[in-house]
Amino acid sequence: MASTACIPPVPAPHGAVGLRDRARGALLGLAVGDALGAPAENMKPSEIRARWGRITGYVAENPAGTDDTEYAIFSGLLLARYGSALTPVDVETAWHEWIADREEGPFRGAGFSERGTLENLRRGLAAPISAQHRHAWSDGLAMRAAPHGVFAAGRPAEAARLVAIDGSVSHEGEGIYGGQAVAAGVAAAMAGAPAVVVVASALAVVPDDSWTARCLRRAMTAAHRGERAVRSAVVIGGYPWTDLAPEAVALAFGAYAAADGDFTDAVLTAVNMGRDADTTAAVAGALAGATRGVQAIPADWAAAIAPARGTCLPTMAGHHVLEVADLLTRAARGVPRSPEDPPVPGIGTAAEVSS
Repeated sequence: MASTACIPPVPAPHGAVGLRDRARGALLGLAVGDALGAPAENMKPSEIRARWGRITGYVAENPAGTDDTEYAIFSGLLLARYGSALTPVDVETAWHEWIADREEGPFRGAGFSERGTLENLRRGLAAPISAQHRHAWSDGLAMRAAPHGVFAAGRPAEAARLVAIDGSVSHEGEGIYGGQAVAAGVAAAMAGAPAVVVVASALAVVPDDSWTARCLRRAMTAAHRGERAVRSAVVIGGYPWTDLAPEAVALAFGAYAAADGDFTDAVLTAVNMGRDADTTAAVAGALAGATRGVQAIPADWAAAIAPARGTCLPTMAGHHVLEVADLLTRAARGVPRSPEDPPVPGIGTAAEVSS
């Protein structure tokens, strides 16, 4: 197979999916998957069936993204500001200014890896020491990795490099590998790569003997047999926590591969497998949204996604994933921010940034 270090855009006929549509598809797909999967988080497939039958749409009365969406917005805004010049100091400063040094939302900083990171930052620890906590292997980086793939469209290696910088504050080891796999996969999908190349791009940026790579390969081997086979091949039986990065990332890629990139099938497969369903469906949604574009997302699902509520990160309230997608698309092309762009918390208004 040819190198996946840089994937040239696939020549497209008139009217085919463009870069902006793929960017919007990736981040809106993430938010839709997050909102669809949230009610099924930490559940078994049998529990999902007993409660709802098979989930085929929103089952919450007021569907909304969770910490997955708000942290993805956080990473997207950070990347739109710094681009390829992003450094660990930039990330650490943003964690302090936008999260650690501010009043928390009701979610109190989100999952285990985020809590551990915030506690370390508040104790005065800096990256990479801030990432040395009990849950550095979680999927907390994978859930916010898609913006890096959007920014580095067609450049999986660059997406993996950037997301590792983002993750240096909060994750290490398998937690970093999971984020790199997602970022690289989205970057390949943004160039119009077929599903098999998207998966190959993810595998190419993580160590071949890593837990993440082994889980991804098992998921790919089982994908043609469908949802139950993917889950059986990947899930760590008897382990109480569902946010293991190798498991969650493999389930998401398995759902995406089983659906051959189809958005609806990929997301619903991830949701109905349970476990960390909001994250697995968010990642599957980002991959499929980048592959097929924003038009592939069912209109009623897309319409339910409003600006972030700031339930987890108050500084993200009011930001919409589509605005972030547009910012990243422009940043990747080197287009300056305009006064109409949404303000970036902790940095100033768009007019101030572009001046």
